[in-house]
Amino acid sequence: MNEVTFLSSLVTGSRSKMVLLVLDGLGGLPHPETGLTELETARAPNLDALARESTCGLIHAIGPGITPGSGPAHMALFGYDPVRYEVGRGVLSALGVGMDLGPDDLAARVNFCTVQDGLISDRRAGRISTEENARLCEKLSGIRLEGVEFTIRPEKEHRAALVFRGPGLSDLISDTDPQRTGLAPLRSEPLPGGGAAAERTAAMVNDFLDKVSTILADEHPANMIVTRGFAKKPDIPPMTRLYDLRAGAVATYPMYRAVARLVGMELVDSGPSFPEQVEALAGAWEKYDYFFVHYKYTDSRGEDGDFAAKVACIEEVDEALPRIVSLRPEVLVVTGDHSTPALLKGHSWHPSPLLLHSRWERGDDVHSFSERACAAGGLGIFYAMDLLPLMLANAQRLNKFGA
Repeated sequence: MNEVTFLSSLVTGSRSKMVLLVLDGLGGLPHPETGLTELETARAPNLDALARESTCGLIHAIGPGITPGSGPAHMALFGYDPVRYEVGRGVLSALGVGMDLGPDDLAARVNFCTVQDGLISDRRAGRISTEENARLCEKLSGIRLEGVEFTIRPEKEHRAALVFRGPGLSDLISDTDPQRTGLAPLRSEPLPGGGAAAERTAAMVNDFLDKVSTILADEHPANMIVTRGFAKKPDIPPMTRLYDLRAGAVATYPMYRAVARLVGMELVDSGPSFPEQVEALAGAWEKYDYFFVHYKYTDSRGEDGDFAAKVACIEEVDEALPRIVSLRPEVLVVTGDHSTPALLKGHSWHPSPLLLHSRWERGDDVHSFSERACAAGGLGIFYAMDLLPLMLANAQRLNKFGA
């Protein structure tokens, strides 16, 4: 059970501190040579020690067998049903780079990519620099569309945000990103129920992409873009109001800053490295009582298929973990939003390991922080959207239900 209005009715006025540390794409799969996952391979004495003092388990972002995107996975971690409160990836990209969205604006996420002989050979264009991305966005800004204005802004590396503004735009159109190499960029098509507005919008998007193809033809490696997650901004009740939270987000990647903004969190500025993020957390300690701390690179290295680099990322977080523990939050959760095994080079359906540290938890017999160890933990396997009630309860922020 986790209906937001029901949970909201139980909230007390406590000001205890909670920290949710998300290692993006944390979960992995065993390496064929060692039989160990990235987390099992990493030298992570601080995570292991914390697991021994916590109660552990595994979480499904959406449900068994469902591979989640980052947006719905984070919505679930923040206590929302990710199916009911679906947020398009385009909205997250646009909000993440500071773009304001009106109710009729249509947003999409962009990948600069490499196309050879009509087929996508690299969906990320070699992870071009953000500076190169900005140059290309400026180059595309001269495109003209009949009756529609657009803005394209760099997000990070090969990613950008695209917003169309004009009358009668529909979000019921298909993506142009096949999300696989070896295939041609797709044409946008109207989706069922979209009607004439969707047909016009899809045609406009295809016209725009044809012009992009011409302008980027001489560029390398980023000679084309693909789009996905066409969406308009949804109406979502903020968790800060629902649960009387002063919430701060320490996240460096635009998309995760966006989802935090969407649910009512304030953004805490920090440097790009994880130690700098941790110091930003410490600096904002008195201002907030709920902190979302996001670490991206476990996911990035998993998507690259770089097992050793993902191991190194876990070790980087482990080294900085004692500083977070020293702040003595009443509740500290460490988990992933989803799994990104290096062997699969992408998100997967495997549940993520989780530890919950609180003086009010019973503890269990887990002695290390890993996927297989947490499978035997006292929390069992549960849905990510049920995490927030556990955090609130352990923070003594929920009243009893019923007489």
